[in-house]
Amino acid sequence: MALNHKLCDELGDELYDAWRGNRMLAPLIERIPGITVDDAYRIQLRTIARRIEAGERHVGKKVGLTAGVVQRIFGVDQPDFGHLLSGMSYSDGATIDSKKFIQPKGEGELGFILKRDLMGPGITNADVIAATECVVPCFEIVDSRIQDWKIKVQDTVADNGSSAAFVVGDKAVSPTKLDLTTLGMVLEKNGEIIGTGAGAATLGNPANAVSWLANALGAYGIGLKAGELVLSGSLSIMFPIAAGDHLRMTIGKLGSASCRFS
Repeated sequence: MALNHKLCDELGDELYDAWRGNRMLAPLIERIPGITVDDAYRIQLRTIARRIEAGERHVGKKVGLTAGVVQRIFGVDQPDFGHLLSGMSYSDGATIDSKKFIQPKGEGELGFILKRDLMGPGITNADVIAATECVVPCFEIVDSRIQDWKIKVQDTVADNGSSAAFVVGDKAVSPTKLDLTTLGMVLEKNGEIIGTGAGAATLGNPANAVSWLANALGAYGIGLKAGELVLSGSLSIMFPIAAGDHLRMTIGKLGSASCRFS
């Protein structure tokens, strides 16, 4: 049975307060065993609404749980999504204050910048490519308000897909000039290679993640808007970050993204 709207709002407010206070909470699924993924999205939307009321604005969306092995861990058969807000955005080469996060981790991803709206259902990969101005290399910084990352899918969805920040790289290329499935990525931390990946790691093609997202959002009456950035999911490992770390990811034929944590 779905949670009532009052309880969803209360849990969304609790997550918002935990985000503002940079503190952790016990897993929601342990406290409310009957919580569903749909409940979790309503909680997520409440948290995002609170942040927008406080002065942030929407700048895009993110797709998570795109790797089959990760879906099996969570016991799901599809990705999840979250929202990108203006306060989460960093430019290439930025120095980021590690004190803004609780238990951050990094992921290298491909970002899609849209030039026209996409509203599901019925969005195809061809629609995604036609609606995309360019693709860019990006870091997503994920974080969790849930104690020690002891999350189930309901916890991560409610917590905005565990999304905390993102870094947009130094180059943009039209997707029509690239083979998105074979794009290779190298992840570096403090000058050492820690992971490699390719576009096919994201649902077989990063465009698959964006078309899935447009159709999933359509079920909630939400569309992707021209000018928005869509992070299409991790191309390799998720790795821990600490103060002093320097991160760099390079995607063949596309460029790089880098940041430093202070």
